[in-house]
Amino acid sequence: MNTKRIILASASPRRRELLKLAGIPFRVEPAHADESPLPGEPPREHVRRLAILKAQTIAARHRKGVVLGADTVVVVDGMIFGKPASKAEAIRMLKLISGRTHEVLTGIAIADAGTGRIASAVERTAVTVKPLSGSEIDDYVKTGEPMDKAGAYGIQGLFSVYVSGIRGCFFNVVGLPLPRLSELIKECL
Repeated sequence: MNTKRIILASASPRRRELLKLAGIPFRVEPAHADESPLPGEPPREHVRRLAILKAQTIAARHRKGVVLGADTVVVVDGMIFGKPASKAEAIRMLKLISGRTHEVLTGIAIADAGTGRIASAVERTAVTVKPLSGSEIDDYVKTGEPMDKAGAYGIQGLFSVYVSGIRGCFFNVVGLPLPRLSELIKECL
C-alpha cells in the first residue's frame, strides 16, 4: 500500500504490528481517552465514536498529517467487553464467550489534521469459541495474555486453539481491519 506516513493514535502493540505487516509507514502518538460506553450507546456507535475521538484528539495537536484512531470491543448479548480490569473479570468474560459465537467490532477513523476531514468505518467479525472448561479458562488467564485485550483473549496468540470458527476479517479481531483501513486511507488521502 503506497501512503504517506500516518500518526497512530494508539499504544496497541498489535496495531503497530499490523501496520508494519501492511507496509504502512507510521509513528505512534497515543490518545488517552475515556473508553467507557455512554448510557444506552449501541456497540457500533461506541467504537465509531471512540475511533473518531482518538483521531481528532491527536489531529488537533498538529497542523498537518493524517491520524488513525481505532477502538476494538467484543460484544456478547449486547454487552460491550473491553479490556478486563482484573483476572476475575477476564474469567467472567471468557466464561461468557465459551461455546458460542460473539461479535468483534472495530471502529476506525482517519483524520486529516490539515483539512479537518474525517472518514470512519466499523468492521464486524463473528468469532466462535469452542466450549472451555474451568481449568482451561484458569490456565489461560494465568498466562497474562488476556489482560490487555478486548474480550480477554488474543486470537493470534495462545487462545487460537480455542477458536473454532471466524466469519469476517481476521485482522479485525487482532485490532485493525487492514482491508477496510486501506479503503479509508484511499478515501481520505
